[in-house]
Amino acid sequence: MRLPGKVTIVTGAGSGFGAAIATRFAAEGAHVVVNDLQASSGERVTAAIRGAGGDARFVCADVTRDADWATLVTETLAAHGRIDCVVNNAGWTHRNKSVLDVSEDELDRVYAVNVKSLFLSARHVVPVFRRQGTGNFVNIASTAGVRPRPGLTVYNSSKGAAIVFSRSLAAELGPDGIRVNCVNPVFSPHTALSAEFAGGPLTPALEAKFLATIPLGRMATPEDIANAALFLASDEASLVSGACLEVDGARCV
Repeated sequence: MRLPGKVTIVTGAGSGFGAAIATRFAAEGAHVVVNDLQASSGERVTAAIRGAGGDARFVCADVTRDADWATLVTETLAAHGRIDCVVNNAGWTHRNKSVLDVSEDELDRVYAVNVKSLFLSARHVVPVFRRQGTGNFVNIASTAGVRPRPGLTVYNSSKGAAIVFSRSLAAELGPDGIRVNCVNPVFSPHTALSAEFAGGPLTPALEAKFLATIPLGRMATPEDIANAALFLASDEASLVSGACLEVDGARCV
């Protein structure tokens, strides 16, 4: 067990990377709080974790709302008395298109989910971590914030902001014993947003185009991202903070 008894909140855990992270953390002994905006998805993942012998509970909350973060933290503390890790996995994008065709509403939504949510998580969780004298954030950013792809300028920039926010937070909170790290996944067909990234259904031709940019020759799986998040959340990474771990088959080299 690599996370024995660790209380972990995983946002956007109803599918894709988040579901895999929540499932893997529970298998490693964590008490997992599954968060998602879609109750049916979150409850399904929670039931699956419990069915496999893990400990999980579901809290429906919108990570872009301050009041919802207050509820998420309050319910976690009521159930477990502490919080050891928050995995900020929830994310959003606009469809692949010219930056001039992105609407103001689309921009606001992307930045609210990908950036504002990190601020709100810190606002509500850092006081808990400070009282405990320990805690860590694992923020799921993207290789888009390191090596942008055309047609996703607003999304790319939001992930760049998430990376810098995380690194700056690590420097600011280190004296409090709080670690902050990022995982930067490469493109994956296993998320609900893959068609948006690709600009349409992932056809064989589009898949070949993405694969051609990844030296190792395969896309990210949810399990790849769960494994990276597990390391950063674990005590094995006790001196790792401010790091951005690319899980990308060398795309960003």
